[in-house]
Amino acid sequence: MKGKSWQTLLSIGVIAAAADIAAAEVFYRFALTQKMDKSVAFNAPHNRPTLQTGKTPRDDKAWLRALPHTDWLMVSEDGLRLHAICVETQPGAPWAVLCHGYTGKCVDMAEFAREFYAAGFNLLLPDARGHGQSEGGYIGMGWPERRDVCGWVNRINERCGAPDIVLMGVSMGGATVMMTSGEALPENVRAIVEDCGYTSAWDEFRYQMKRTFSVPPFPVLYTTDALLRRRAGFSMREASAVQQLKKCRTPMLFIHGGKDAFVPFEMLNRVYAAASCPKELYIVPEAGHAESRAANPERYWQRVFGFLNRWMTLPDAAQIWTDAAQGPEHTGESPE
Repeated sequence: MKGKSWQTLLSIGVIAAAADIAAAEVFYRFALTQKMDKSVAFNAPHNRPTLQTGKTPRDDKAWLRALPHTDWLMVSEDGLRLHAICVETQPGAPWAVLCHGYTGKCVDMAEFAREFYAAGFNLLLPDARGHGQSEGGYIGMGWPERRDVCGWVNRINERCGAPDIVLMGVSMGGATVMMTSGEALPENVRAIVEDCGYTSAWDEFRYQMKRTFSVPPFPVLYTTDALLRRRAGFSMREASAVQQLKKCRTPMLFIHGGKDAFVPFEMLNRVYAAASCPKELYIVPEAGHAESRAANPERYWQRVFGFLNRWMTLPDAAQIWTDAAQGPEHTGESPE
């Protein structure tokens, strides 16, 4: 009987391990590649848009596509062919590098590009690896992308000298620019604006597994992380905005919606507290995920350009936004 009991336990263990590996493979493909439809997560009740403006949106993507632009190509440090859209307004103008969110593409930042363009900035809109026209078999959640952003900054400097540069990202793009902030950035990167970025890839997936799928993180998330380490060479825990912000010296504006349940609002406390750089907050209490701009576009851009004006010389066209009255969002105090 003892022999049969051990055989039974061994069989159960093998079956459980196989089930865990199979589940981790599915979650890896779902969360970290573009191979599976993600609507079940995006359409979960807590992840749906919360803001109803009643306004007819502009077709900013059509505007961007019609704008004279060039396609820039770059080979990443690990050999991927990366793509970006470049719009040059005038020599000597500052640059805005705009980073899109999870599963998106560069044109998704068109609404942000339009405001920077009107303010007199040159624009660079990269496709993150594994997105749009950029190569890559996995979604890096901002970690390998941080080095890609450094590469794009170097490309601008090689082409244009050392113009003032602003990095801005939304959602995964926000996490990307926060992770980039811990790298050895050149001094002409004057400021960073992050909108609703997460603390780390691990924290975000752990939260979504529990909130969206009602699944505990152990063991599937741990096995998924092992797959990521083997296939991409880094861990979800390593992909940490919090750790990178501890090394940041570039002034940063943190933006978050008070009703954000996709990247939960409490993550703002941790990233803001971790930042060792000059920093400011802009919290929009009524906004959900990536809705802070839509909640009040005029106020949003007053805050963004008002912040940038404290760290760089803005083009004359941007001055319309820089006379906003100072409010509590500019106190620089923790959101806690």
